[in-house]
Amino acid sequence: MGDLLFIFVSALVINNFTLALFLGLCPFMGVSARVATAVRLGMANIFIMLITALCAWFLNTYILENMPYLRLISFIVIIASLVQITEVTIKKISPKLFRELGIFLPLITTNCAILGLAIFQTNRGYDFAQGMVFALGAGLGVTLALVLMASIRERLQFSSVPSLAKGVGMVMILAGSLSLAFMGFAGLFSA
Repeated sequence: MGDLLFIFVSALVINNFTLALFLGLCPFMGVSARVATAVRLGMANIFIMLITALCAWFLNTYILENMPYLRLISFIVIIASLVQITEVTIKKISPKLFRELGIFLPLITTNCAILGLAIFQTNRGYDFAQGMVFALGAGLGVTLALVLMASIRERLQFSSVPSLAKGVGMVMILAGSLSLAFMGFAGLFSA
């Protein structure tokens, strides 16, 4: 149980995919203007990460055990398929959310955090339970990064910010500051 807790905390804060490993920066920078949208994209990421972890474990355990050269292309096909299913589902269930997420929903297909999850899980040799906990921690970590950035950006709308720092400049300053804050967790759970 301690091993699962370590994997979860490590993926959530210590090795946060967005703020420590710098994976998934496109949606982090683009969709983090409103908290509600950031939470919804985070939930979509968690869903895709959990299903990707399940599929990656299944592929590695039963199909690609002796064919490691097919792993990467298999992961890409699985992720692209899952994102398309999620996109069609969100468009059907919540057209408003579909419009809010815009181009960033299909960009989950090329989100390196999702592909990184499958590759890290495989390279670390995680079993089913470890892979699912890793995916949940990583997904929640990406969601945490999105929500933190969105909440700060929402508050800054009502603040006096120098014109030089508005827009992309402020987003970069915030991203760097959040990343530095998460680097403080690097010594946590040292073995």
